[in-house]
Amino acid sequence: VGAGPAGLTAARYLANYGATVIRVETSKRPCTMRISAPYKDDKPGLDRSGYFNHFNANIFSLALNMEHPRALEVAKRLVAESDVVMENFTPGVMERWGLGYEELKKVKPDIIKLRQSGFGSWGSYAQQPAFGMILAAMAGLPNFIGWPDRGPLPVGVSAYTDCISPRFAAAALIAALDYRNKTGKGQLLDLSQFETTLYFIIPAILEYISSGREPSRIGNSCPYAVPHSVYPCKGDDRWCTIAVFSDEQWANLCQLIGRAEYIDDPQFDTFLNRKRNEGEIDRLISGWTINFTSEEVMNQMQSAGVPAGVVKNAADIYDDPQLRQRNLFWALNHPDMGLFTHLGQGFELSKTPAQARMPSPRLGEHTEYVCTKILGMTDQEFVELVGAGVFE
Repeated sequence: VGAGPAGLTAARYLANYGATVIRVETSKRPCTMRISAPYKDDKPGLDRSGYFNHFNANIFSLALNMEHPRALEVAKRLVAESDVVMENFTPGVMERWGLGYEELKKVKPDIIKLRQSGFGSWGSYAQQPAFGMILAAMAGLPNFIGWPDRGPLPVGVSAYTDCISPRFAAAALIAALDYRNKTGKGQLLDLSQFETTLYFIIPAILEYISSGREPSRIGNSCPYAVPHSVYPCKGDDRWCTIAVFSDEQWANLCQLIGRAEYIDDPQFDTFLNRKRNEGEIDRLISGWTINFTSEEVMNQMQSAGVPAGVVKNAADIYDDPQLRQRNLFWALNHPDMGLFTHLGQGFELSKTPAQARMPSPRLGEHTEYVCTKILGMTDQEFVELVGAGVFE
């Protein structure tokens, strides 16, 4: 239950490894993911969002209008058949529907409820609606993106925090399931997307705690390496990253680009001297890299023992042979979108590998199946509830 990648990503981990995951949603107030671009072939539609479809492979969709007075009855029957209830609403929404944790326990005493709200279910910020870009800002991420003489920059992916919290959620959920299997007891898991994001800026927090200093934005540079940046290459908007951490790597780089005299040059002979003249080094390297493709730069640098990597764009990643060989892309036929590529899992389990069982669902596509096959409704009961407008 709930919108956005935060809840769905955690659920998708389980779905991809065989769990039955049922997404409860309504056409009366569609998930923002369903109405978010990009759309397949640029044709909008509730079932055509690439954003939505990426996150929902292997997941069932039950259409249930929780504003209908009889919807609570159906929801509770679903709880009774479930091991876990997951949601990432603003705190209070589930309670208003009569689906707070205490109510869920009355239906199924060993139920596990996982909440992933923006700020947690208590505290000064608890009732604030959560949006990815705002959460990223409140967690301080933009302060570390950009250059010293300019303002902070937003994270490139606006819902960045939505992709951090699920990693914590999945681990907590596995622990809760293990605990329930050993004790027979369920529990409430309360995650704050805001708090989980802070782990990504721990060095900055530690620096402030220990010295009182705020880290500054440093662009592409690094306190421990020089050169350390992205360099222009032949072609349209093509780049290669180069990172030198030792005198040996610096010497190898100088030999490669035909500037062996810079190895012992007083401006560049030590790390501190190179750091003082970082701008000149960047200009020197850029003048060499622009003559080669990014792949040629990477291969030559790596062959010389210098760390380097192509800055890949979306097309590069989609066609990447490593990702293809590891089956990260799942091409599945979707009724409205045709052949659509979903992103699989970035980890493999040797005995129970992730499987692409079905494409992302159309809204309410599995309502009849869930109600009659999982909840045990008779055809007459299901038809009656359909006629009453419960499944919308």
